[in-house]
Amino acid sequence: MTEATKRSTFRWVHIICGVPILGYIYDSPSDTHNYAFSVRYVFLPVLLLSGLWMWKGHILRRLISKRSAKQNAAEKLLA
Repeated sequence: MTEATKRSTFRWVHIICGVPILGYIYDSPSDTHNYAFSVRYVFLPVLLLSGLWMWKGHILRRLISKRSAKQNAAEKLLA
C-alpha cells in the first residue's frame, strides 16, 4: 500500500466518522440519546485516533522503525 493510499484512507475514515458527530451536536436533544453510545465510544475515538495519526503519525512510524532496527541489531549480536 502506498503512502498516498494510506493518507487517503485515513482522511476518508476521519471524514466519515465526523458526520455522526455533527448529527449528535446539531440534532435535537430529545433524539441524541438514541445514538449517544455509538458516538461517544465508537466514532469519537476513531475520529481522534485517525486525526492524531494524520497529524503525528510520522513520529510514531519513526520511533517504531528505530526500535525494530535496534532489536534486529541486538538479535544479530546475540546470535
